[in-house]
Amino acid sequence: MSAGWSEAFLEMMAAERNASPNTLTAYRKDLEDASGFLAGRGRGFGDAGVEDIEAWFVALQGRGLSAATAARRRSAIRQFYRFVLGEGWRNDDPSRRVEAPRQGRPLPRVLTRAEVEGLIAAAVAADSAQGLRLTCLIELTYAAGLRVSELTSLTLRALAPDPAYLMVRGKGGKERLAPLNTAARQAVKAYLEVRKTFIPAGLPESPWLFPSRSRAGRLTPRRFSQQLEAAALASGLDPSRVSPHVLRHAFATHLLDGGADLRVVQTLLGHSDIATTQIYTHVSGERLREVVETRHPLGRRGGS
Repeated sequence: MSAGWSEAFLEMMAAERNASPNTLTAYRKDLEDASGFLAGRGRGFGDAGVEDIEAWFVALQGRGLSAATAARRRSAIRQFYRFVLGEGWRNDDPSRRVEAPRQGRPLPRVLTRAEVEGLIAAAVAADSAQGLRLTCLIELTYAAGLRVSELTSLTLRALAPDPAYLMVRGKGGKERLAPLNTAARQAVKAYLEVRKTFIPAGLPESPWLFPSRSRAGRLTPRRFSQQLEAAALASGLDPSRVSPHVLRHAFATHLLDGGADLRVVQTLLGHSDIATTQIYTHVSGERLREVVETRHPLGRRGGS
């Protein structure tokens, strides 16, 4: 009876809510997980009861999943059953009593300016087409605060002729203007000189700014992360502290440290809700507190 419900739900998410490919992939896995659990109890989405859905969620918590992952899975099943109700396929919602785990909101990891400069220096030192590409990737992420999905899906058309800015397509298909500083512009120009070496053999051209031999035809987020880890090692940084998203955090935090307005940073990051951006003010506040405690005479007095 419920065959095809998941696919119909995912199609709705893509068409009506503009869900990103990453979101759709995650929701597909969440629904497959729930379906597999229910099948083990002799149930399906069509005849699952409240106790079945609650049992699935308890089982998830027993696997040691993070609060964020468990919360996403709860969200997926709740949205799925709201869709099912709206379609009239069921007249009840068995997910209604599922409780979400409380999530703390950890402060993002941030690199210092010197550490970011060390990463860039390590990429430049490679002195090759790979090095020019990695330098460009780091400079764009740090200069524009791009999400890794936004970075790797950039097209040549996203570049202005100069290029003084990028047109970035973010979450929900929303576009925003991302200004580039001088270093990023120079890195882009240098990379464009060698870009054709990354286009797969047999193809005259590629629409992607960062083409590759991957199945998608463009650089994957995982490959960028791997190259970033190598640059971290070369610069003397712990690779576990470095990721594309950490560079995005550094972009926001360093702007606020320099006196940028929170609303401006919100716009540059592409956040729809300023509450999401405000976490970076906490990071800056923590750093200020650390400076006072370690540098101020009164702060050091207790330990002297």
